[in-house]
Amino acid sequence: MTAHTLRIDHLVVSARTLDEGTQYVADTLGVAPSGGGAHPSMRTHNRLLNLWGGAYLEVIAIDPDADEPANARARLFALDDPATHARLENGPYLSHWVARVERPKNLALWQRQYPERISAVVPMTRGDFTWSLTVAEDGAFPSWQGAGDGVAPSLIQWDTPRHPSDVLPETGLALKALKGWHPQAETVAQQMQWLGAAHLIALDSTDGAPVLAADIETPSGLRTLK
Repeated sequence: MTAHTLRIDHLVVSARTLDEGTQYVADTLGVAPSGGGAHPSMRTHNRLLNLWGGAYLEVIAIDPDADEPANARARLFALDDPATHARLENGPYLSHWVARVERPKNLALWQRQYPERISAVVPMTRGDFTWSLTVAEDGAFPSWQGAGDGVAPSLIQWDTPRHPSDVLPETGLALKALKGWHPQAETVAQQMQWLGAAHLIALDSTDGAPVLAADIETPSGLRTLK
């Protein structure tokens, strides 16, 4: 088990298009994501929504206007996976979450020390923001001993002093609880404990597919994003 603890950086809603994802979040929470931008290296783009306490929600989709170089790497968050495409036919959904590694802990060094536990660290940019994110070479969600599927987090470390939540408009939204169900919940829990992230998500077992849900307090009461 690591000696440090992590915090929730942001939630990820995957969508076929940004408009579909924005409408889903607006219908569920009563506030529409906005702003955001493009991630050139991943050929994706996003819109963002502020959550109280230094976190935010990201709607992400494949950027149809991005260049497609011949040697392009797989997109992050399993967006190139046929299984993801099939699921998105039924609409946007809460697919993943990202945990923040605060300095002085060095994410790149930590990954080099434990490559079997932590996916490769990839530098990314969006506008004036720069950061490092763990992204598997095939773009798959993080996993440990074959268990993950979006329920185990990606890790992020920001290089710029500002965080997106510092510049996003206030929304009156607050994440109250993040919950995950996985057929190998005990294995996922072991990885959460090792990462120092067990306190961030309530895990339970399921006989079905892995699922995430976020209980979010809104001006109109508690809403669940899933």
